[in-house]
Amino acid sequence: MKLSKIPALFLVCLLVFSACASQKKIVFHPNSVPNEGPATEKTPKKREIIESQNGFTGSMIPNWVNRFLEGGIKEVEASGAFEGMYVFIGENRGSNFNALRQWADGFTVTQDLPRLVTRRIEQRLVAAASLYPDDEYGEYFEALIKSASNADYPGSIKQGSFWIRQRIYPEDEMDSDTGLQQAAASDIEESYEFFVLIRIEKTALQSCIRNLMAKIKTTAPPTREQSAAINHIQHNFFEGF
Repeated sequence: MKLSKIPALFLVCLLVFSACASQKKIVFHPNSVPNEGPATEKTPKKREIIESQNGFTGSMIPNWVNRFLEGGIKEVEASGAFEGMYVFIGENRGSNFNALRQWADGFTVTQDLPRLVTRRIEQRLVAAASLYPDDEYGEYFEALIKSASNADYPGSIKQGSFWIRQRIYPEDEMDSDTGLQQAAASDIEESYEFFVLIRIEKTALQSCIRNLMAKIKTTAPPTREQSAAINHIQHNFFEGF
């Protein structure tokens, strides 16, 4: 299937790990922006944590989880605890606690990290393109995406996981004057949310991606404009990555 006329969001969806039928959804956030929230739903104005892995409301929640919920991946990476590292967080949400815990326990850097890295690479390429990505880069775009999704990323570490149970209020039920929720109980969602954190040294990941880029070979040679775009993204790839 040719990628040139497929919207970038659909390409992202192709790389997202599918949830099992017993769960509501699975969402990965390799490169969230502040307050972006899950990529598959509108961000609610109020998400109340009512329980966590460390107990009930008021219990200690790891700093990386708080930062992720408040500002996404960039906020986590800005923490002194992850200086010189890239961070990737897998997120899975649903009502089946045991299935979610099994997912988190089975989450590995070998099988699951490539999806997160690939999506982040794709986002970087799309952000830099003025055209459809494969119009901008030719076959190089599709080849790099495929190569990244099948690559190994030595040095990556699954640092830990954490879960919360939260109550999510519908956005359109927020009272603008009082800030209180007016939603009926049936409209308020409660779900568990598991997070898995993986870290990798920036130098290690950058070396892997540079090697992937250097080894890309395409059947159709890029045009002059595509060659210029490829050279530009190769030299500036890690700015904002």
